[in-house]
Amino acid sequence: MLIDSARITVRAGNGGNGCVSFRREKFVPHGGPNGGDGGRGGDVIFVVNPNLNTLLSLHSQSLVSAERGRNGLGSNKTGAGGRTTTVDVPPGTIVREAQSGEVLGDLTEAGQQLVVAHGGRGGRGNARFATATNRAPRRADNGQPGQERILECELKLIADLGLVGLPNAGKSTLLSRLSAARPKVADYPFTTLEPYLGVVKAPGEDYRTLVLADIPGLIEGAHEGAGLGAQFLRHIERCRALVHLVDLSTVDPPPAERVTMIRDELFAHSPSLAERRWLLVGTKMDAVLDRDQALIDLADVGSAFDVETHTISAVTGEGVAKLLHLLFDLTGDEREVY
Repeated sequence: MLIDSARITVRAGNGGNGCVSFRREKFVPHGGPNGGDGGRGGDVIFVVNPNLNTLLSLHSQSLVSAERGRNGLGSNKTGAGGRTTTVDVPPGTIVREAQSGEVLGDLTEAGQQLVVAHGGRGGRGNARFATATNRAPRRADNGQPGQERILECELKLIADLGLVGLPNAGKSTLLSRLSAARPKVADYPFTTLEPYLGVVKAPGEDYRTLVLADIPGLIEGAHEGAGLGAQFLRHIERCRALVHLVDLSTVDPPPAERVTMIRDELFAHSPSLAERRWLLVGTKMDAVLDRDQALIDLADVGSAFDVETHTISAVTGEGVAKLLHLLFDLTGDEREVY
């Protein structure tokens, strides 16, 4: 199950208290102050782990805390600092302060770190307060409390291409055909209830890949939350390009009407999505009764939207080999080679 949101409390460590101490040596009956400072409290840090793809580690715990600093000691010894607590999060995690809604960080790169709660400063020992008129101060500061805040974390999947379309358009079948991903596939709408990622290899190039995201089917009003659409649409935002699948085995409603509805939903959610590069793919050619008419209808839609079109059958494999080349062309030649 994909966990793409979590609410968690983070609490950094308190600073250690300063020490009140005086030198006690033979033949030095009135030694001066030598109380050390308290140690600094530990921070709470989020670290991007590229091996994670869900916020399950945050969802399963309500509080993450760091160690407090140790108190100062005599002989001007500063207390040890509290140990930092690190929390692994997947790439694509957005961290917000729950009360204000302020975005604290957008974590996208492997190894990227974000300090979400700063440890408290250690208190000053009495050696800090010695003056010409007060050479034996009996004062020391307490450590400052560590930062505590409630965070809301949201995951937006990072993929090169996003598969979009109405429910039961063949997105999951295509993903399972092109990659090792195995989303649930069945002949009814809303089979896919959460996004899936699959890694696709370039034809004849084992070391050139792209990541394909299967987004659950969208319906009219998705940008307003219909059919959980708002939760799914955010995962498309990081995709570099989109592959729009339309089922050609049915003519009611017409393909043009179905494509227009999805394009309108994308634009309503984020105008930049409608401007992203995309490819229109007609699916289920193995179940089409009038192939010539289906090809004409798809070409008309392509002309209306000025977009390249292609037809496939993920079941029989028809057109899939050429589609692979089109997908890598769609992402551009500047992709990083893994």
